[in-house]
This record gives sequence, structure tokens and C-alpha cells, in this order.
Amino acid sequence: MLTIYVYHEEHFETTLELVDQTSPYALTGAVFSQDRYAIELATQVLKNAAGNFYINDKPTGAVVGQQPFGGSRASGTNDKAGSMLNLLRWVSPRTIKETFVPPVDYRYPFLGED
Repeated sequence: MLTIYVYHEEHFETTLELVDQTSPYALTGAVFSQDRYAIELATQVLKNAAGNFYINDKPTGAVVGQQPFGGSRASGTNDKAGSMLNLLRWVSPRTIKETFVPPVDYRYPFLGED
């Protein structure tokens, strides 16, 4: 599911609170911005709103075997049984990935031409 919500710039903090409090689910999220303050604020306010959180990158790029995968709140199953991260269940791990060179295309190059 994808939600798009258009807001006025002066309502950014209120919008972050809306995003944080609207759903009992919190699997994956992303923020796109060139404003460092906005990125830091979103990262802090939305700390429990996504198990995998992306900054200026597609929210579908978890690196299997290198990043923990699991949601917060009512999403996902958190860590997988037998994982080294199982013990971290009690500290609620969170992954943040930030891309400094923005993508120029939505396709994955290794998948070949359409």
C-alpha cells in the first residue's frame, strides 16, 4: 500500500505526527528531502513508524542478509528465529539508509531492459 498526502510546508511537523500516529502498522518508510533539518526531524519523529527507514532512496531496497528485516508495531515478525539479531528484539533495532546520489531512474539496472 502506498499513501500520498500533500501538505503545506508550514505543516511539516504536524504531518510527521499524522504519519506517526495514523496506523498500527510500521514496516517500511522513506523520506525524500534536500533539507538536512527536515531529514533529521523526520528520522527522529518517525523512529517507531518503520522497521526499515530510507532517506532519499526507494523503500524496497533492503539488502538481504545484511540488514535486519522486521517491522515495528503491528507489522512484520521482527527478527527471525535463529538470527543473530534475535537478542536485539528487546532494543528495537532500526535500519536507516541514506542515498547521497539520487536515483535517475526507477528501474533496477541489473534487471535488464524493459
